[in-house]
Amino acid sequence: MINQSTKMQELALEYFPFQTYDKVRYADTDRQGHVNNAVFATFLESGRVEFLYDPQNPLAAEGAAFVIVNLNVNLLAEIKWPGRIEIGTGVTKVGNSSLSLLQGLFQNGRCVATAATVIVQMNEQTRKSHPLTDSARAFLIQHHLPTDKTPE
Repeated sequence: MINQSTKMQELALEYFPFQTYDKVRYADTDRQGHVNNAVFATFLESGRVEFLYDPQNPLAAEGAAFVIVNLNVNLLAEIKWPGRIEIGTGVTKVGNSSLSLLQGLFQNGRCVATAATVIVQMNEQTRKSHPLTDSARAFLIQHHLPTDKTPE
């Protein structure tokens, strides 16, 4: 039987319907010479923001914003400077006002981290959950990660 961390490391960037990248900066490193674990979250944020906040295709309803309610990061390997981080993002679930993402960080073709994130669309005035629009729902479904690719 393959354990979950092994299966996560077998993920490839190509599995993700949305892909982007970020640059590893020298300032991202710590005294051990690898990228500090807090920076992993910044790379994941780069992928989420580009996915959710495309100015040409805004997903949030007017007067609403996306907020993270749960973020679980699995650190699988070191990230080294210099380099580039490839970021894959796919939707695993679409709810009434929420969505779940699976993301992978890759350096030199190797999966170095994964993250499962639950995001809720919140009405900025009431601070309560706000239903996703039909167009946002369609976009999210279009970027759904195939279930046979999702780690168990």
